[in-house]
Amino acid sequence: MKSIFSVLLCTFTVFYCNAQNSLSEIELVQFANGYNNPVGIYNAGDARLFIVEQSQSDIEIVDLSGNYIGKFLDLSGTTLTGGERGLLGLAFHPDYATNGKFYVNYTRTTSLMDFDNETVIEEYTVSSNPNVADDTSGEIIIVIPQDFSNHNGGHIAFGADGYLYIGMGDGGSGGDPNQRAQDTDELLGKMLRIDVSGNGTYSIPSDNPFVSNSSVLDEIWSIGLRNPWKFSFDSQNGDLWIGDVGQNVKEEINYEPADIAGGLNYGWRCREGFSSFNSQGCSGLVFTDPVADYSHSDGPCSITGGLVYRGSEYESMQSHYLLTDYCDGKFFSLYPDGNGGFDETLLLESGQFGFVAFGDDMNNELYAVNINGTIYKITDPCDAFNVTAIFDGNDVSCSSASSYQWYLDGSPILGADQASFTPLTSGSYTCLGTDVDGCQSATSENISLIVGGVYLEGCTILCSSNYNPSATIDDGSCTTDWSCGNCPGDFNDDGSVNVSDLGGFLGAFGSDCD
Repeated sequence: MKSIFSVLLCTFTVFYCNAQNSLSEIELVQFANGYNNPVGIYNAGDARLFIVEQSQSDIEIVDLSGNYIGKFLDLSGTTLTGGERGLLGLAFHPDYATNGKFYVNYTRTTSLMDFDNETVIEEYTVSSNPNVADDTSGEIIIVIPQDFSNHNGGHIAFGADGYLYIGMGDGGSGGDPNQRAQDTDELLGKMLRIDVSGNGTYSIPSDNPFVSNSSVLDEIWSIGLRNPWKFSFDSQNGDLWIGDVGQNVKEEINYEPADIAGGLNYGWRCREGFSSFNSQGCSGLVFTDPVADYSHSDGPCSITGGLVYRGSEYESMQSHYLLTDYCDGKFFSLYPDGNGGFDETLLLESGQFGFVAFGDDMNNELYAVNINGTIYKITDPCDAFNVTAIFDGNDVSCSSASSYQWYLDGSPILGADQASFTPLTSGSYTCLGTDVDGCQSATSENISLIVGGVYLEGCTILCSSNYNPSATIDDGSCTTDWSCGNCPGDFNDDGSVNVSDLGGFLGAFGSDCD
């Protein structure tokens, strides 16, 4: 029996204010440290992570707890290091689980007298030990001469189409002095797309955008990049995101939906971000603007493109593209605004210098890599927050928050800002709670109360298998599924009491079956 107050109905749905587009902050939790100039972290579709060390030119393996497993591959005797050079990229073949093939991007000394060094894409195979590569299996896929020691790009990745994409810088120095990025007879300053067969060779995909254009090299997917240090594909829809490092004024993020068949020109050196840079030779060209650019006057100096979050641990992070900058250590997200653009949110001012890469594990959880040797897991400290409201027969109470506001029928109750509250009026009560960081609020389930009288709860629906003839208030426990025609005339099509037949105590909530 209930006296004074009675619970009429409880709806156990929690409504979170921290919806997918309301990510307000992230937290970096140390995952592993002590690495030598790490520039990337990758997964092979299993419970391991592979860390690329640039200047040491090797690949180390850790488990998903950050525990060291061993050295996967050592290329220290092959690469040319120093500055922006060294071992720069890693990509596992989409069929790695069966063919054991993976690809690396590194710089080495060139044999060509007109160039300082060259970019090499090389294919390797894992040995019989899954934690050790066969270092004798290397097959060079492609070699691209570099004008200078910087702007090597370095990132490689497989798209959802199964092809290997290679981000190439403009050849280096500053301002693209040799005009490589807009020269379609050069691979520098481009995004390349090739079909690797797994036997040390490559071919040109038949749908590459310029295969029928004799004035453009067949490998080219897009044009006009300065130094696409990090790019990524959205694991859910295949969209391409490119973080292109700027010159003196702007850093930019370029975005290419998966249904675009390549062939875009991102503007360098004619443009830097949304601004003009050097108009020589740019007449008649059509450019694709970035979706965001960042001014050096605000602190950035070298953009680090990231990934779109598709993990399951943090609901609020879903669909957010995360990025940062090498110099200012600020982390941002870009989230679709529903109008073809993106909303930008500052998520963290880390105060750290040197973030160079993002990566994800087999579960699509995200990590950030600092060149100082530390790798962090990216978390949302607010995501799991929720509140619970209960009624003890006298008071309603709200738990798990640091501040509170009670509502009656959707309107705030003046002065009801503590964890507990004594209701004086019949109606639907909810509690809005805010977490201790103040970064997230959540609303409790509804508790509907009748104030005054004595009532017995139970199932009041005659048709139900657990009907209680003594109950005067339905407590939501009725177990029968209702549909029109399955209940007698005293009940509605949802099983609720028909007010015209039973005196109107609970009221009608649906159309009458009869």
